[in-house]
Amino acid sequence: MNMPLKTAGETQMVSSAVMHRQETALPTPAELRTRLPVDERLAGQVDVHRNAVRGILHGTDDRTLLVVGPCSIHDEVAAMEYGEKLKALADAVSDRFLIVMRAYLEKPRTSVGWKGLLYDPERTGRGDLNEGLLRSRRLLLNLAEMGLPLATEALSPFAMEYLGDLVSWTAIGARTTESQIHREMVSGLPMPAGFKNGTDGGISAAVNAMKSGAHPHHHLGVSSHGTPVMISTQGNPDTHLVLRGGRGITNYDEASVQYAAQSLAGAELCAAIMVDCSHDNACKQAERQIDVAREVMRQKRAGNTGIRGLMLESFLEAGRQDDGADLRYGCSITDPCLGWDQTERLLRSL
Repeated sequence: MNMPLKTAGETQMVSSAVMHRQETALPTPAELRTRLPVDERLAGQVDVHRNAVRGILHGTDDRTLLVVGPCSIHDEVAAMEYGEKLKALADAVSDRFLIVMRAYLEKPRTSVGWKGLLYDPERTGRGDLNEGLLRSRRLLLNLAEMGLPLATEALSPFAMEYLGDLVSWTAIGARTTESQIHREMVSGLPMPAGFKNGTDGGISAAVNAMKSGAHPHHHLGVSSHGTPVMISTQGNPDTHLVLRGGRGITNYDEASVQYAAQSLAGAELCAAIMVDCSHDNACKQAERQIDVAREVMRQKRAGNTGIRGLMLESFLEAGRQDDGADLRYGCSITDPCLGWDQTERLLRSL
């Protein structure tokens, strides 16, 4: 049956909708990767790091995976200084831990607020994705050149096309674990991905997301050259669960971890569990991450082989600050973080 032609009223509605948004041209992922390329040596390093993460998740490497770093990066200079310190520590404890740096460039918001370096690098509220894409990719390149594996939260599927070749591990956040779009994206990602439990603290959404992410999909997407395409994925065999608590509920205790392990076994999924020591597990108090990390590692030493990783929010200075003209160097402007001295003492003691 032929579709009817647009009426005058429909044309007016389309025109009205267009007036309510503005489009700004961006480079395609292929163009940005050409401008800031990953050479063969660095690409090989990323592959080595991804395989090391896989080894821990699947139990062939008995070290613990530690994803450590700022809640979100707002200052590239401070991030580089933090990266230098973290690389030295990572080398010193490499017999026990594989340390991956949090290089989070997108910030999910409960309602509104600063969305991260990628979207608004100068934090003016006006946004500048052209500048944000350039600075974000340059920062990841510089951190990777130090020899650090990098982690991020995959918030926008489009952003992963620009930055994903530099990422060794990625998270799907509590707000997006239920999103079909994110599950499809994970199905085609080349790195391990951790699904966080939902904001209510329950793990069923994450378990379903792991199943979906491990399955092949066909979905709408955009090619690296900026054209609409159908993307066909093979499924990601390296999905796993991240426990982060929710709505005042913690889930790092022994009973919660055992329940999660039993749920994963019942669903015939990867048994790997990472505990996010921040967020609701720390009751939004940065220093409580220390006690959470120690308790989880106690469980691992006591024989819980399902515990494969920890996540910590950490920066040069402890705490957080409101964004403004006179910022304290190396201090988070989003969630509160452990300071560097606290972080180093904790990781050397675990």
